[in-house]
Amino acid sequence: PGVPEAVVDVGNIASYRPGSAPVRCLSTGRSLWEEHLDPSARPWAAEAPGGREATFGELGLHSAMVVPLRARGVTLGITTFYRHHRPEPFDTADLSLAEDFVSRAAVCLDNARRYTREREAALVLQRSLLPHRLPEQDAVEVSACYRPADELTGLGGDWYDLIPLSGARVALVVGEVPGHGIDAAAAMGRLRTAVRTLAALDMPPEEVLAHLDDLVSPRTARAEGFEAAVEGGDSAQSVGSGCLYVVYDPVDGRCVMAAAGHPAPAVVLPDGMVYFVDLPQGPPLGAGGPPFESLELVLPEGSTLALHTDGLLADDGPGSQNADRARLRQALRQVAPSLDVRCRALVDALVPARPHDDVALLMARTKRLSERQVADWELPCDPAAVADARKTVCRQLSDWDLDELAFTTELVVSELVTNAIRYAGGPIRLRLIRERALICEVLDGGATAPHLRHPRTTDEGGRGLLLVSQLTERWGTRFVPDGKIIWAEQPLAGAEA
Repeated sequence: PGVPEAVVDVGNIASYRPGSAPVRCLSTGRSLWEEHLDPSARPWAAEAPGGREATFGELGLHSAMVVPLRARGVTLGITTFYRHHRPEPFDTADLSLAEDFVSRAAVCLDNARRYTREREAALVLQRSLLPHRLPEQDAVEVSACYRPADELTGLGGDWYDLIPLSGARVALVVGEVPGHGIDAAAAMGRLRTAVRTLAALDMPPEEVLAHLDDLVSPRTARAEGFEAAVEGGDSAQSVGSGCLYVVYDPVDGRCVMAAAGHPAPAVVLPDGMVYFVDLPQGPPLGAGGPPFESLELVLPEGSTLALHTDGLLADDGPGSQNADRARLRQALRQVAPSLDVRCRALVDALVPARPHDDVALLMARTKRLSERQVADWELPCDPAAVADARKTVCRQLSDWDLDELAFTTELVVSELVTNAIRYAGGPIRLRLIRERALICEVLDGGATAPHLRHPRTTDEGGRGLLLVSQLTERWGTRFVPDGKIIWAEQPLAGAEA
């Protein structure tokens, strides 16, 4: 009793008297050696449990050393050594041994402290990078599962995403960055943000990958002045990354996809048959090579797409791909009560408890919009067709019990169809989609995107798209093989999609 190290529990505060050896050691950062302690002096602790204070002599302590725990120029604490049973005091050899022992312990403590701080920061980063929940939409039913190889930090470079697009479509994305830990997670966040930005521009899959490839290429980093990044930062970490980008349209079931150094998805048809898409493989991002190619196919309603990173399939050398795909095909054939259960069961069946690589799996079961949710009309390239289009749209909204949106929809249709007739020419198609929002689309043969103008009060025109932007929730342009589509969305407040 009376010795702080023996009576102060871990986590509690040990207080020392001002001017005592431990306080001087902490303030100076140098070791103190008391060859002979004064037997009548009281211990250095400021408080003793129960208020009982004994002298060094009563405790049988006659020699002491106080060594600072210092690592990387910072004093983390002190270590106190007392001699009790042996009669000879500490000498300089004992002090050297103690300093060597404590210095090694200090490095270990500092490494643990730094690791804890980095892990906490990494977990916050990971939580901010991966989606907390996938957005609600009517194109697909989705479920995702992520399992990092680094179970201590929970960090990896694999990611998945679902991005709502115009026209009720969705983009399904799975990708991976080489490596593990916080550097891979930071590079993954950079790529995921870039994918979402490019998706908002409604680019086709092969163009999205081409822009990603430019983003992570070393020449881009050098051009932007990030020479350090080229050697060891996010850009270097991103080189060799893989990405699979899939766009699904629930109106007609068309699915367009492209891959950059990434496994092709598996498809489970409604009858249970499983096959792997014969997708043209593009080079990994930043590696250079031929242009990316896309593939289009039509999926029956109720088909399931399985997008995964290569960690789902063990790579045991040449010839293992067929065996791995056979295992995946067998696992996909298993029936489960829900897509969430099926997704977790698939990862549990194919991935060991401690995987050698990060694993991300995104499963999407396709849906189709019913015929009553879509209406389209061919319009002649004639100014007189604008009035007919307004009347047709009003009748359709009445059939959908959306009369409250008739006025604004008439204005939107009038402006978009008029612009198509005036500036684009060629065949014009008007389409309405009733999903979670009312979507109005006008297809024309033009090859240039319109731009929003802010006309002066004296201008006679130029207010069409300004009106559209003010009356709708969002609007935009996307290019298709036949020309371009100008679209606008209005929320269905109080109406079921």
